[in-house]
Amino acid sequence: MKYVLPALAAIVTATAVFAHGGVTDPVVLARMEAMKRIGGNVKVIGDMAKGEAAFDANAVQTALNAIQAEAAEIPAYFEQQVIVDGSEALPAIWQNWDDFVAKSSDLEVAAGSLNVGSADDLGAALQQIGGACAGCHKTYRE
Repeated sequence: MKYVLPALAAIVTATAVFAHGGVTDPVVLARMEAMKRIGGNVKVIGDMAKGEAAFDANAVQTALNAIQAEAAEIPAYFEQQVIVDGSEALPAIWQNWDDFVAKSSDLEVAAGSLNVGSADDLGAALQQIGGACAGCHKTYRE
């Protein structure tokens, strides 16, 4: 778990730092907002895992439900092949569409299948969510 938390913190921080970097295209902005919402929900869970927030099973489940719902919409955000300066989307998304959709489905399934009943479950949950996020970001994000 000691390696997972820094990696997830980096993802959330990078999303916050680079979000909207001068982007005005509404398609790309919608994508960025979706990823920002996912990152915000991962942060809720991560803060509990790091002890920065008290464990709250209801808040974890709400965050997981939000991640699952947002992940289900990821393909819709990328249906239009729009890449502008400040966008981190790579052309590989549209060149490997089926794989991209499968990877977004991996996040949806991971978030929907987790059962976090105690603080002890947070590390494993973050590994599943982080793995799904990284699986897509390594290939399809600049």
